[in-house]
Amino acid sequence: MSKARITYKDAGVDIDAGNTFVKLIKPLVKATSRPEVLADIGGFGGLFSLSSGKYKNPVLVSGTDGVGTKLKIAFLADRHDTIGIDLVAMCVNDIIVQGAEPLFFLDYLATAKLHPEKGASIIKGVAEGCIQAGCALIGGETAEMPGFYAGDEYDMAGFTVGVVERDKLIDGSTITVGDKLIGLASSGLHSNGYSLARKIIMDVMGLGINDAIPGLNKTVAEELLTPTRIYVKSILNLLRDFTINGIAHITGGGLLENVPRILPNGCKAIIDKGTWQVPEIFSIIQQAGNVEEKELFRTFNCGIGMVLSVPEKEAEEILIRLSGLNENAFVIGEIAKCDAGSECVELV
Repeated sequence: MSKARITYKDAGVDIDAGNTFVKLIKPLVKATSRPEVLADIGGFGGLFSLSSGKYKNPVLVSGTDGVGTKLKIAFLADRHDTIGIDLVAMCVNDIIVQGAEPLFFLDYLATAKLHPEKGASIIKGVAEGCIQAGCALIGGETAEMPGFYAGDEYDMAGFTVGVVERDKLIDGSTITVGDKLIGLASSGLHSNGYSLARKIIMDVMGLGINDAIPGLNKTVAEELLTPTRIYVKSILNLLRDFTINGIAHITGGGLLENVPRILPNGCKAIIDKGTWQVPEIFSIIQQAGNVEEKELFRTFNCGIGMVLSVPEKEAEEILIRLSGLNENAFVIGEIAKCDAGSECVELV
């Protein structure tokens, strides 16, 4: 008696679906292209030409990240077209703080079963994020892993490479006492603190994914799937004309954990909480969960997605430029002398 023939598809991996997926995303990828891109997707590696004549002493800056448990919200809402923006944002916002222009991006998408249309929706968001950041999507990997992920869930990771001239590298070493701190407004929670946000909004408040959040004119899905703001083009614009001594991307750890990462010895950041309007979603989370203020500011961005340390004499002109770039920005504090043993960030 002959044995039944078992195929890879029988085991849960559909090669034809993968091929369909690649066809669907090719136009999305092409829309992100830059002149330096040398090949279409489909090869074993992405090709990008770093022209030697354009740079004097280039430094490559790389970053990688994921989206975290914000993906759970996308699963519950069955909405997948913006989560890719978050993926790009978390990577490119990390390298722009060092003055690096993002050049290209690659993504990794792993799922139990690949649905080409859903996958294309996800990559649509990745492509949109790359367009917002000005970088090219030059490749990636899609892994179909039956039995590894539950149901139709998936996970994502991203990787970006940027470039900056060595003498333009921003590392915080030139931050000095008297610098003003400029905060660039976030678009909401961005992609951090979602485990706490979900626990409070869904478990404590008892809200479903399509329920309206009391006090907001948005549902849970609408508010929590708001894409992370990408600051690349605005900051590159500033770097052409102004002195930026340090930049902190306010991600996991909030203002309290991220600002100290750029401070030189002997300096601390004094941040005035009254200088910007904290978005209502953070107040709702704080009140519903009885979250202490310090816990709030070390978990969420609380309305500030980037912090720039700039010379006092340039602060006003920088604010004017940011307004012209459609960024909501505020002077939120200043750099002061830090005594030994004191906190690096002081909220007042």
